[in-house]
Amino acid sequence: MAINDLPILSALRTKMQWHQERQRVLAENISNANTPNFKPSDLVEPKFDKGGSAAGGGGGSLPMMRTSGTHIGASGSAQSFNADGGKSGFLTRPAGNSVNLEDQMLKVSANQMDYAAATSLYTRSLGMLKTAIGKR
Repeated sequence: MAINDLPILSALRTKMQWHQERQRVLAENISNANTPNFKPSDLVEPKFDKGGSAAGGGGGSLPMMRTSGTHIGASGSAQSFNADGGKSGFLTRPAGNSVNLEDQMLKVSANQMDYAAATSLYTRSLGMLKTAIGKR
């Protein structure tokens, strides 16, 4: 078994790859802020079991259902800013674009901090393994 095959390192690698891909999606949302009829998208965060392997998809094997338009949608489902009749203040622009730049920038900032935390955990995990095998 290689060091990179350990479940904790594999989970951290998957998490870092997810953050990289999410950064790309959020940057695409921001770059299309003035594109007519553009709908922003986001990625569903991967879930891990206690062993560190990916557990199911975004909604698991049994995804949540939304039975009423007034209920909060399941995570990872497509967002609709028009579902509440404009009460939330998130309406589409006259061109049909629903990108909220402040919301997207907050997501980018949180994504960067989470990526930094995952890389720090990965580096420390490798350091602990090197210490355990006497390479330090």
